[in-house]
Amino acid sequence: MADRSPLTYTFYIAASPEKVWEGFTSQDSNRVIFMGAELKADFRPGGEIAWMGPGKDGKIIPYVYGKILRSDPPKVLQYTFATSQSERFSRATVELTPETEATKVVVTHDEWEEDDPNYGFCGDGWPRILSRLKTLLETGKTFKPH
Repeated sequence: MADRSPLTYTFYIAASPEKVWEGFTSQDSNRVIFMGAELKADFRPGGEIAWMGPGKDGKIIPYVYGKILRSDPPKVLQYTFATSQSERFSRATVELTPETEATKVVVTHDEWEEDDPNYGFCGDGWPRILSRLKTLLETGKTFKPH
């Protein structure tokens, strides 16, 4: 099995690392960023994380789910990542570093299987998610993703 290249994104958000951490981990901000999806998470290592919402039949399903690998607030959040469309797991790592008037946010999504269909989905999705989070934290509102 050959791995695909990691997806890596760097953003700067005019907010403290604590505020950015809250943006990544609070139910309220996730509901806004993910168009109503509910974040269910136990942020302790080994805990479960999932973004839930209605499936095509109306039943609540996990859109994205995984396990917490590392949680060091407000510096690092790392978890496994799979979707209801593909049960192949990859890994997402969010690193927050304080800057003078902003927080540097680096998201690395790696450990991809060569044929994981989520690779393209995430390649498009992460810039949208990070842009929505940046806008929400800096202005208090955000925009529709498409």
